[in-house]
Formats: sequence, structure tokens, C-alpha cells
Amino acid sequence: MPRRLLRGLWQRWRRYKYRFVPWIALNLSHNPRTLRYVPEESKDKVISDEDVLGTLLKVFQALFLNDFDKQSEILTLLPEPVKSKYQDLLALEHQRVKLLENRHQQQNILKPEEILYKTLGFSVARATSSLISAGKGVFVTKGLVPKGAVVSMYPGTVYQKYEPIFFQSIGNPFIFRCLDGVLIDGNDKGISKVVYRSCNGRDRLGPLKMSDSTWLTSEIHNPLAVGQYVNNCSNDRAANVCYQEFDVPAIFPIELKQYLPNIAYSYDKQR
Repeated sequence: MPRRLLRGLWQRWRRYKYRFVPWIALNLSHNPRTLRYVPEESKDKVISDEDVLGTLLKVFQALFLNDFDKQSEILTLLPEPVKSKYQDLLALEHQRVKLLENRHQQQNILKPEEILYKTLGFSVARATSSLISAGKGVFVTKGLVPKGAVVSMYPGTVYQKYEPIFFQSIGNPFIFRCLDGVLIDGNDKGISKVVYRSCNGRDRLGPLKMSDSTWLTSEIHNPLAVGQYVNNCSNDRAANVCYQEFDVPAIFPIELKQYLPNIAYSYDKQR
């Protein structure tokens, strides 16, 4: 019994130590691969914000068109030019692919990960990590990822520096701190899950969803919303992806916000 207890405590420590500031400070020099020098916050960009926005719009529009038959309520609220744009894009898509003769088969829409592969040339998914005691990780399941591509998004509730997050943070390894001190809680379980669902329902405007909550389930509508499961590099394996911050612009199409996997904790802090 004591041996089992000690083993459990040791496993918890191995997961928690990466969030224990004194341990991090003492071990930074032991693992130079985890260090990335950023001279200024404004220079912490691997690709431009325009490229990030372009990728998100491309993927989200493809997801929207793939699920077009279920978007009727949203389409009625959109301006006529926007509605016509999607109808034209859908017509072009139908011309580009071979239409199936069986009506039942025509209604079988592609899975989100298939849409991602069709749009960007690769697909990613959560699976058991190849690193020891690392839990889940994110893997490329199909295709090849080109250098500089957006491979995932970090989902979760967004907290300002002054907002309460103590109870959500207990035993939570998915809280991410941005350069400006803003926190993102990417935990898909427990109180974090309840808070996100509550905020998601609060901000909904009729049929218009302001964020995506399917990343909390096994049926993810936005296949990019797996970033919280991307593991850090180790002494044995170098990092093959890099974190980059991006603020969604105010002009982001309202019909595509249903695929954004983030929601502000406070209603008046949309960013």
C-alpha cells in the first residue's frame, strides 16, 4: 500500500513539476532545447497574422460549406451579398467534385479531419503520446505539414490577469499563460468544462454561435482545436512546432465564429 501511494505521488510530481516555478528555474540550463529567445513581444511571430487569418478563414469556410445544409437558420440572418458568396462557392465546389448519383450518399458529408486534409493537405488528431508519462499528444494522421503552416489552435476560456481562476487551476495542467499575462484554460474536464459551456451559451445570439464547444467532446467540429495536447520538447526530441499568439480581428465573419474554440470569461472582454 505505501509503495502504491508513493508511486502515485511520484507520477503526479512528474506531471506537475513543469508548472512548479522553483523547479523550472533550477532546470532551465539542463534543457536548452526548451529555451527560445524572443527579443521583443512584437517579434514573437513565425508567420504573419495575415497568413494565420487566411488559414483560419480557408479552413472555416470549407467546414461551413461542408455543413451547408445545416446552416439555413444562420444564412437567413446574413446580408444578401454574403449569402450569395457562399452559394457561389458551393456551386463551384459541386462543379469541382463528381456528384454521386445516390441521393442518400450525397448527403453524407465529410468528417472535419477530412475537410482539413482536403483544404491544407494534412490532418491532425489527439492520440496517446509516444513520450513516457506524457499522456495524450497530437499527431499528423495524414499528409505532410509544410514549414510555416498553422497546425492547431489552443482552445479554452480566456481570462484576463485580474479574473478569478483559482479553483479552475487546481490540478489543471492545461492553463496557458500568454505573453501579456492573459490565461487560457484548455482543460476539457471538470469545472473548466462547465465554465466554458456556460460562457458559450451566454454569448450565443439565437442560431449564431460565437464559439465552438465541440472540442470538449470526442466529436470535434474544428479539427484544429487540439493545441492544448501538443507536448513540449524533451532532451531526446526537439520541438517541431512553435507557439504563436493571434488576436481574432473584430471584422471576423460572424457566421464562422461557430468554429472558434475560445470564449472570453467576461462578457465585456471580447478579443
